[in-house]
Amino acid sequence: MDVTSILEEYRHWQRFSKQEKLDQEHLGAVQKLAKSGAMATRMAASYKSMAERAASEGACYRTLFSRRQDNGEQLACEGWLFVRRVLAEGGTTRVRATLLETFTLEHGVITPGSMPGTSVTLEIFDELLVKNTMQLGCRVDRSDDDRDTRFVTFVDMVRGDLKAHL
Repeated sequence: MDVTSILEEYRHWQRFSKQEKLDQEHLGAVQKLAKSGAMATRMAASYKSMAERAASEGACYRTLFSRRQDNGEQLACEGWLFVRRVLAEGGTTRVRATLLETFTLEHGVITPGSMPGTSVTLEIFDELLVKNTMQLGCRVDRSDDDRDTRFVTFVDMVRGDLKAHL
């Protein structure tokens, strides 16, 4: 084996390793959100706070989400979300934002600015969680692309240096 092919295999291993870590982190965050009993109204308030901080400080928030692949498999993706506004109308809460993806299995690590940001519309809603007991939970899915679901945005992971890439 030559050095080039060894390095290529190593880069593939790194990409798959990062994918595994993101899948586990996303699953853990979704489970923690479900256990917290957070409702859509509380989640909407959180996104409104993100929008206010984005407007005043240019804040972007780390987000993980699940993307359905062409073969039906779900893989976690990572990005930074710039929340523009939150719209509540007719019992539906939608979030308009720009998503800067920073990791997908297809592309690996994506440097902010190397790909354009994507305008997204997220919908916040309550869902019935049925496992051992029935309880209500909250979910955030992308309404303009049904492949992207279960967004988990971390209010404690903020960057203010990405506005130039939006």
